[in-house]
Amino acid sequence: MAKVLVVDDSPLDGFLAGSLLEAQTDLEAIYAQDGKEALESIRREAPDLVLTDLQMPEMNGLELVEAVRKNFAFVPVILMTAHGSEDIAVQALRSGAASYVPKKNLAQDLVDTAERVLALSRAGRNQHMVWECLGEIVSQFVLTNHPAYLPPVIGHLQDQMNQLKICDKAGLVRVGNALHEVLVNAIEHGNLELSSELREASDRTAYIKLTEERRRLEPYRDRRVFVTARISHAQAVYVIRDEGPGFDPAILPDPLAPANLEKTTGRGLLLIRTFMDEVSFNPTGNEITIVKRRK
Repeated sequence: MAKVLVVDDSPLDGFLAGSLLEAQTDLEAIYAQDGKEALESIRREAPDLVLTDLQMPEMNGLELVEAVRKNFAFVPVILMTAHGSEDIAVQALRSGAASYVPKKNLAQDLVDTAERVLALSRAGRNQHMVWECLGEIVSQFVLTNHPAYLPPVIGHLQDQMNQLKICDKAGLVRVGNALHEVLVNAIEHGNLELSSELREASDRTAYIKLTEERRRLEPYRDRRVFVTARISHAQAVYVIRDEGPGFDPAILPDPLAPANLEKTTGRGLLLIRTFMDEVSFNPTGNEITIVKRRK
Protein backbone atom coordinates (compact mmCIF):
# COMPACT_ATOMS: atom_id res chain seq x y z
CA MET A 1 0.00 0.00 0.00
CA ALA A 2 1.27 3.45 -0.89
CA LYS A 3 2.04 5.81 2.00
CA VAL A 4 1.45 9.52 2.47
CA LEU A 5 3.37 11.39 5.15
CA VAL A 6 1.18 14.14 6.65
CA VAL A 7 3.22 16.88 8.33
CA ASP A 8 1.36 19.34 10.59
CA ASP A 9 2.13 20.75 14.04
CA SER A 10 -1.60 20.50 14.79
CA PRO A 11 -2.30 16.77 15.38
CA LEU A 12 -6.01 17.34 14.78
CA ASP A 13 -5.51 19.11 11.43
CA GLY A 14 -3.01 16.49 10.33
CA PHE A 15 -5.31 13.63 11.31
CA LEU A 16 -8.25 15.20 9.46
CA ALA A 17 -6.19 15.47 6.25
CA GLY A 18 -4.83 11.95 6.62
CA SER A 19 -8.28 10.50 7.34
CA LEU A 20 -9.69 12.22 4.26
CA LEU A 21 -7.05 10.54 2.07
CA GLU A 22 -7.39 7.13 3.73
CA ALA A 23 -11.18 7.20 3.31
CA GLN A 24 -11.12 8.00 -0.42
CA THR A 25 -7.83 6.55 -1.73
CA ASP A 26 -5.61 3.52 -1.22
CA LEU A 27 -3.08 5.64 0.69
CA GLU A 28 -1.98 4.81 4.22
CA ALA A 29 -1.34 7.95 6.28
CA ILE A 30 1.64 8.34 8.61
CA TYR A 31 2.28 11.50 10.60
CA ALA A 32 4.96 13.98 11.67
CA GLN A 33 4.60 17.26 13.57
CA ASP A 34 7.42 19.30 12.02
CA GLY A 35 9.97 19.27 9.21
CA LYS A 36 12.79 17.62 11.15
CA GLU A 37 10.58 14.76 12.27
CA ALA A 38 9.30 14.49 8.69
CA LEU A 39 12.81 14.03 7.24
CA GLU A 40 13.50 11.24 9.73
CA SER A 41 10.21 9.61 8.79
CA ILE A 42 11.02 9.82 5.06
CA ARG A 43 14.33 8.02 5.68
CA ARG A 44 12.62 5.38 7.80
CA GLU A 45 9.27 4.89 6.07
CA ALA A 46 10.01 5.85 2.41
CA PRO A 47 6.58 7.43 1.75
CA ASP A 48 5.29 7.86 -1.79
CA LEU A 49 3.93 11.37 -1.11
CA VAL A 50 4.39 14.15 1.44
CA LEU A 51 1.52 16.46 2.45
CA THR A 52 2.74 19.33 4.62
CA ASP A 53 1.51 22.42 6.39
CA LEU A 54 3.53 25.60 5.82
CA GLN A 55 3.62 27.21 9.27
CA MET A 56 5.44 24.89 11.71
CA PRO A 57 8.11 25.19 14.41
CA GLU A 58 11.64 23.79 14.08
CA MET A 59 11.49 23.51 10.27
CA ASN A 60 8.64 25.08 8.29
CA GLY A 61 7.03 23.79 5.11
CA LEU A 62 9.26 25.84 2.80
CA GLU A 63 12.41 24.50 4.44
CA LEU A 64 11.00 20.98 4.30
CA VAL A 65 10.28 21.28 0.55
CA GLU A 66 13.87 22.40 -0.06
CA ALA A 67 15.28 19.54 2.04
CA VAL A 68 13.10 16.92 0.35
CA ARG A 69 14.02 18.24 -3.11
CA LYS A 70 17.73 18.00 -2.19
CA ASN A 71 17.74 14.63 -0.43
CA PHE A 72 14.65 12.76 -1.69
CA ALA A 73 13.96 14.19 -5.15
CA PHE A 74 11.69 11.28 -6.10
CA VAL A 75 9.18 12.10 -3.32
CA PRO A 76 6.63 14.76 -4.39
CA VAL A 77 5.43 17.33 -1.84
CA ILE A 78 1.97 18.92 -1.68
CA LEU A 79 1.44 22.02 0.47
CA MET A 80 -1.54 22.80 2.68
CA THR A 81 -1.86 26.59 2.76
CA ALA A 82 -3.74 28.88 5.12
CA HIS A 83 -4.82 32.45 4.48
CA GLY A 84 -1.82 34.74 4.96
CA SER A 85 0.80 32.23 3.81
CA GLU A 86 0.58 33.07 0.11
CA ASP A 87 4.13 34.43 -0.30
CA ILE A 88 5.70 31.38 1.35
CA ALA A 89 3.53 29.07 -0.77
CA VAL A 90 4.82 30.67 -3.96
CA GLN A 91 8.41 30.30 -2.71
CA ALA A 92 7.79 26.65 -1.91
CA LEU A 93 6.35 25.95 -5.37
CA ARG A 94 9.42 27.54 -6.92
CA SER A 95 11.64 25.48 -4.62
CA GLY A 96 10.21 22.14 -5.69
CA ALA A 97 6.71 21.50 -4.31
CA ALA A 98 4.48 19.60 -6.75
CA SER A 99 1.21 21.39 -5.92
CA TYR A 100 -0.76 23.05 -3.15
CA VAL A 101 -4.27 22.98 -1.69
CA PRO A 102 -5.75 25.78 0.46
CA LYS A 103 -6.80 24.32 3.80
CA LYS A 104 -10.30 25.66 3.37
CA ASN A 105 -10.63 23.55 0.18
CA LEU A 106 -9.20 20.27 1.51
CA ALA A 107 -12.53 18.43 1.34
CA GLN A 108 -13.02 19.45 -2.30
CA ASP A 109 -9.52 19.34 -3.77
CA LEU A 110 -7.14 17.26 -1.64
CA VAL A 111 -8.03 13.78 -2.91
CA ASP A 112 -7.93 14.74 -6.60
CA THR A 113 -4.67 16.65 -6.15
CA ALA A 114 -2.99 13.81 -4.25
CA GLU A 115 -4.06 11.15 -6.74
CA ARG A 116 -2.94 13.23 -9.71
CA VAL A 117 0.46 14.09 -8.21
CA LEU A 118 1.02 10.47 -7.17
CA ALA A 119 0.12 9.19 -10.64
CA LEU A 120 2.42 11.73 -12.30
CA SER A 121 5.22 10.84 -9.88
CA ARG A 122 4.91 7.13 -10.68
CA ALA A 123 4.82 7.81 -14.40
CA GLY A 124 8.01 9.84 -14.23
CA ARG A 125 9.76 7.51 -11.78
CA ASN A 126 9.34 4.41 -13.92
CA GLN A 127 11.39 5.67 -16.86
CA HIS A 128 14.89 4.21 -17.10
CA MET A 129 16.07 4.50 -20.70
CA VAL A 130 17.70 7.64 -22.00
CA TRP A 131 18.20 8.15 -25.70
CA GLU A 132 21.60 9.84 -25.76
CA CYS A 133 21.79 10.12 -29.55
CA LEU A 134 18.29 11.51 -30.11
CA GLY A 135 18.31 15.12 -31.29
CA GLU A 136 14.64 16.09 -31.10
CA ILE A 137 11.20 14.54 -30.59
CA VAL A 138 8.17 16.12 -32.26
CA SER A 139 4.73 14.78 -31.35
CA GLN A 140 1.22 15.85 -32.27
CA PHE A 141 -2.00 14.78 -30.54
CA VAL A 142 -5.68 15.41 -31.22
CA LEU A 143 -7.70 14.95 -28.03
CA THR A 144 -11.44 14.66 -27.44
CA ASN A 145 -13.02 16.36 -24.44
CA HIS A 146 -12.87 13.28 -22.22
CA PRO A 147 -10.39 13.50 -19.29
CA ALA A 148 -9.46 9.81 -19.55
CA TYR A 149 -7.01 10.68 -22.34
CA LEU A 150 -5.01 13.14 -20.24
CA PRO A 151 -2.94 10.85 -17.94
CA PRO A 152 -1.56 8.62 -20.74
CA VAL A 153 -0.75 11.59 -22.98
CA ILE A 154 0.94 13.48 -20.14
CA GLY A 155 2.82 10.32 -19.14
CA HIS A 156 4.05 9.94 -22.72
CA LEU A 157 5.29 13.54 -22.74
CA GLN A 158 7.00 12.97 -19.39
CA ASP A 159 8.74 9.95 -20.91
CA GLN A 160 10.08 12.10 -23.73
CA MET A 161 11.36 14.75 -21.31
CA ASN A 162 13.03 12.06 -19.24
CA GLN A 163 14.66 10.55 -22.31
CA LEU A 164 16.26 13.88 -23.19
CA LYS A 165 17.07 14.80 -19.56
CA ILE A 166 15.20 18.10 -19.56
CA CYS A 167 14.67 17.94 -15.79
CA ASP A 168 14.94 15.62 -12.80
CA LYS A 169 12.20 13.38 -11.42
CA ALA A 170 10.65 16.14 -9.33
CA GLY A 171 10.67 18.40 -12.38
CA LEU A 172 8.79 15.77 -14.38
CA VAL A 173 5.99 15.84 -11.81
CA ARG A 174 5.84 19.65 -11.86
CA VAL A 175 5.73 19.87 -15.68
CA GLY A 176 3.14 17.09 -15.74
CA ASN A 177 1.03 19.10 -13.32
CA ALA A 178 1.32 22.21 -15.51
CA LEU A 179 0.32 20.22 -18.61
CA HIS A 180 -2.67 18.80 -16.78
CA GLU A 181 -3.86 22.29 -15.82
CA VAL A 182 -3.43 23.57 -19.40
CA LEU A 183 -5.28 20.62 -20.94
CA VAL A 184 -8.14 20.76 -18.45
CA ASN A 185 -8.52 24.49 -19.13
CA ALA A 186 -8.52 23.85 -22.90
CA ILE A 187 -11.27 21.24 -22.54
CA GLU A 188 -13.48 22.77 -19.87
CA HIS A 189 -13.11 26.52 -20.36
CA GLY A 190 -12.15 26.41 -24.05
CA ASN A 191 -14.11 23.72 -25.87
CA LEU A 192 -16.96 23.31 -23.38
CA GLU A 193 -17.15 27.03 -22.53
CA LEU A 194 -17.64 26.43 -18.80
CA SER A 195 -17.32 29.51 -16.61
CA SER A 196 -14.70 29.91 -13.88
CA GLU A 197 -17.38 31.38 -11.58
CA LEU A 198 -19.42 28.17 -11.74
CA ARG A 199 -16.32 26.10 -10.98
CA GLU A 200 -15.55 28.23 -7.91
CA ALA A 201 -18.97 27.51 -6.34
CA SER A 202 -18.78 25.65 -3.03
CA ASP A 203 -21.12 23.00 -4.43
CA ARG A 204 -19.72 21.83 -7.77
CA THR A 205 -22.68 19.63 -8.66
CA ALA A 206 -23.93 22.13 -11.26
CA TYR A 207 -20.46 22.44 -12.79
CA ILE A 208 -20.02 18.68 -13.07
CA LYS A 209 -23.54 18.23 -14.50
CA LEU A 210 -23.01 20.92 -17.14
CA THR A 211 -19.63 19.42 -18.07
CA GLU A 212 -21.21 16.04 -18.79
CA GLU A 213 -24.09 17.61 -20.72
CA ARG A 214 -21.84 19.64 -23.00
CA ARG A 215 -19.66 16.64 -23.80
CA ARG A 216 -22.76 15.22 -25.52
CA LEU A 217 -24.12 18.40 -27.14
CA GLU A 218 -23.23 20.20 -30.34
CA PRO A 219 -21.11 22.19 -31.02
CA TYR A 220 -19.11 21.34 -27.88
CA ARG A 221 -18.83 17.56 -28.42
CA ASP A 222 -17.15 17.88 -31.82
CA ARG A 223 -14.43 20.26 -30.69
CA ARG A 224 -10.92 18.96 -30.19
CA VAL A 225 -7.74 19.93 -28.35
CA PHE A 226 -4.58 19.98 -30.48
CA VAL A 227 -1.24 19.40 -28.78
CA THR A 228 2.15 19.86 -30.43
CA ALA A 229 5.23 18.89 -28.42
CA ARG A 230 8.77 19.70 -29.58
CA ILE A 231 11.43 18.37 -27.22
CA SER A 232 15.18 18.69 -27.68
CA HIS A 233 18.14 18.42 -25.31
CA ALA A 234 17.79 22.17 -24.65
CA GLN A 235 14.08 22.56 -23.95
CA ALA A 236 10.52 21.24 -24.20
CA VAL A 237 7.98 23.40 -26.02
CA TYR A 238 4.26 22.59 -25.84
CA VAL A 239 1.61 24.33 -27.93
CA ILE A 240 -1.98 23.56 -26.88
CA ARG A 241 -4.92 24.88 -28.91
CA ASP A 242 -8.64 24.41 -28.36
CA GLU A 243 -11.55 25.11 -30.73
CA GLY A 244 -13.53 27.31 -28.35
CA PRO A 245 -14.26 31.02 -28.87
CA GLY A 246 -11.17 32.09 -26.91
CA PHE A 247 -10.79 35.10 -24.61
CA ASP A 248 -8.73 38.24 -24.17
CA PRO A 249 -5.47 37.18 -22.48
CA ALA A 250 -4.99 40.75 -21.24
CA ILE A 251 -7.82 40.31 -18.73
CA LEU A 252 -6.30 37.27 -17.02
CA PRO A 253 -6.15 37.85 -13.24
CA ASP A 254 -2.83 38.04 -11.44
CA PRO A 255 -2.35 34.51 -10.01
CA LEU A 256 -0.05 35.87 -7.29
CA ALA A 257 -2.73 38.12 -5.82
CA PRO A 258 -3.71 36.72 -2.38
CA ALA A 259 -7.40 36.52 -3.33
CA ASN A 260 -6.60 34.47 -6.43
CA LEU A 261 -4.36 32.04 -4.55
CA GLU A 262 -7.46 30.90 -2.69
CA LYS A 263 -9.31 30.10 -5.92
CA THR A 264 -9.25 26.81 -7.81
CA THR A 265 -8.89 28.59 -11.16
CA GLY A 266 -6.22 30.93 -9.83
CA ARG A 267 -4.28 27.93 -8.56
CA GLY A 268 -4.09 26.43 -12.06
CA LEU A 269 -2.61 29.57 -13.60
CA LEU A 270 -0.15 29.91 -10.71
CA LEU A 271 1.06 26.33 -11.15
CA ILE A 272 1.53 26.81 -14.89
CA ARG A 273 3.48 30.07 -14.52
CA THR A 274 5.56 28.75 -11.60
CA PHE A 275 6.51 25.40 -13.08
CA MET A 276 7.24 26.54 -16.66
CA ASP A 277 9.96 28.95 -17.80
CA GLU A 278 7.84 30.70 -20.41
CA VAL A 279 4.06 31.04 -20.86
CA SER A 280 2.35 32.93 -23.71
CA PHE A 281 -1.07 33.10 -25.38
CA ASN A 282 -2.06 33.84 -28.94
CA PRO A 283 -4.12 37.04 -29.45
CA THR A 284 -7.44 35.16 -29.50
CA GLY A 285 -6.72 33.25 -26.30
CA ASN A 286 -7.42 29.75 -27.60
CA GLU A 287 -3.77 28.72 -27.89
CA ILE A 288 -1.12 28.65 -25.19
CA THR A 289 2.61 27.96 -25.55
CA ILE A 290 4.54 26.75 -22.51
CA VAL A 291 8.28 26.16 -22.39
CA LYS A 292 10.50 24.24 -19.98
CA ARG A 293 14.25 24.77 -20.44
CA ARG A 294 16.92 22.36 -19.39
CA LYS A 295 18.73 23.55 -16.28
